[in-house]
Amino acid sequence: MPGGRLTQQERQQIALGLADDLPYAEIARRLDRPTSTVTREVMRNGGPTGYRADLAHRATERRAHRSRAAAGGPTSGGGPQGRDTGAVTDYAETLTTVLMASGLSRMGARVLTCLFITESGSLTASELALRMQVSPASVSKAVAFLTSQSLVRRERDERRRDRYIVDDELFYQATIASARANDQLVAVARQGAAVLGPDTNAAARLENVARFLDFISESITRAADQARAVLRSAPDPSDAP
Repeated sequence: MPGGRLTQQERQQIALGLADDLPYAEIARRLDRPTSTVTREVMRNGGPTGYRADLAHRATERRAHRSRAAAGGPTSGGGPQGRDTGAVTDYAETLTTVLMASGLSRMGARVLTCLFITESGSLTASELALRMQVSPASVSKAVAFLTSQSLVRRERDERRRDRYIVDDELFYQATIASARANDQLVAVARQGAAVLGPDTNAAARLENVARFLDFISESITRAADQARAVLRSAPDPSDAP
């Protein structure tokens, strides 16, 4: 299986595969590349509908140039606590791609990734903009969405600056918010069933949707509560290998 960066010819093959509605796995098989390589390439260069081989190739070259300039030398062992800066950069791109595939915008995914891999799990808007080399306005829009989805928490620090934080509790809050959104759909589906009449196919269809989502919501909430209790409990020494 070949390694290294994708060539321009490989990117053209990816574009052709997307035009033919081929799944990422099939495109990757034809290139003899990992599926994750193709997924990451597409998601960070416009997505399946906006991917252009020539633009993707130029964008990759620009990113590589910026990375070399920022590093100013060898990347191994140069990061905090002896981390391999190059490996951290590659991982950040992978995590960003996965978050985008889950539905986040590219900027939102980049902000969340930046917070996750920061040792403190906490950065100000200006620190985020500096690390990501983007405008403060771009960061502001992204964190506004992330906070509305309970994926990031905002606090004021001692200098009265807005500081954005990720921690274990946010996973719980985001999961509960998702369950509450399901509850709203359940209520609306049952309202529709009542309006359409109990003996109609449409009403039965909506009631089945409501029953399904009701069960999912209850299961999600119960699992989230259990997981939260596990995270808050101290590890049992007897569980250690």
